[in-house]
Amino acid sequence: MPKRTTARSGLYRRSDSPLWWASYTNASGQRTRRSTGTTDQNEAAALLAKWTLEAREERHWNKQPTRTYDEMMLAYMDGPGADKRCDRDIWSARHLTAKLTGRELQTLRPSDVTSYIADRRGAGASPATVNRELSLLSSALNWARRALDWDIPNPVQGRKLREPEGRVRWISQEEAARLIASAAAEPRAPHLADFIALALNTGCRSGELLGLEWGRVDLKRRLVTLEAQHTKSGKRRTVPLNNSARAAMLSRARFRAQHCPDSPWVFAHQDGSRIAGTKRSFATACRRAEISDFRIHDLRHTCAAWLVTAGVPLTEIRDLLGHASVTMTERYAHLAPDRVRTAVDQLDALSRSSHAAPSTARKEVG
Repeated sequence: MPKRTTARSGLYRRSDSPLWWASYTNASGQRTRRSTGTTDQNEAAALLAKWTLEAREERHWNKQPTRTYDEMMLAYMDGPGADKRCDRDIWSARHLTAKLTGRELQTLRPSDVTSYIADRRGAGASPATVNRELSLLSSALNWARRALDWDIPNPVQGRKLREPEGRVRWISQEEAARLIASAAAEPRAPHLADFIALALNTGCRSGELLGLEWGRVDLKRRLVTLEAQHTKSGKRRTVPLNNSARAAMLSRARFRAQHCPDSPWVFAHQDGSRIAGTKRSFATACRRAEISDFRIHDLRHTCAAWLVTAGVPLTEIRDLLGHASVTMTERYAHLAPDRVRTAVDQLDALSRSSHAAPSTARKEVG
């Protein structure tokens, strides 16, 4: 828990934030702590006085204060879990704010959501992009209702767009070997070949690998631990290392011992700093290996595709990849048609059995 520095009654600063935070009793009589969104102590004090007065009026006279989109989104983005906010959330908030800034939340209606969707689609945003923005708005509204006890509607529910089936692009074992060889020949990215090998053999996301610390790697037990704060789903999972993945890890360990023995990062520069991304060098390796239309995330798709074609059950692939449900894993099911063929073959057996039954019955009667 971050240490707090109190300046005056109800205001404090946290060691992990330059902003002033407020603590007061809400209309339900519960203690509420929220960011004021400002580094100015006088502005923070004014906001605290406003919130305290609104809570008192609501508690004693049932007067509902005005709740605005800007007030809610600021509190939500700076509130609990702010350290996990990704660039996608920030980008989504910008688009929402352009449309909803200054809007009173009590007046928010389903028609406003429909209008927002039409505007964003008209601007060329994909259904998936619009849904991410609506999800952020819905999460913020639900958080304000639950954490701040705001009496506001959530008209987003049930109004998301249908998304097309997700992209599944994967490469063969031969193409993968060619890609790794191409990456190994890239002098400016000595980490790239190991990164590709690990992604192909663990199914980990790019961020999970680039944010991996040596303290979560167990080479003896051949395991990598991803805690909740490291995964997209927010759930802890353990990833096993096969021989290829372990060899890549040992290669990273040798690099660390030679250049940056004190660095905590598996993927680090020679000075020990964390490698932020591999997009440019990966594109170069793909071009030299003559592999087109292939992205970094497709390494994860490739891992899943290989497992499915090898006959690994979808539930086990789900657990390895950290999917929230097997529904997400089912996008790879078509890569194993033999499983379906085995199922329909049972219909032939059933048909043969039904045709044989009458003949048997006639013999018994005769």
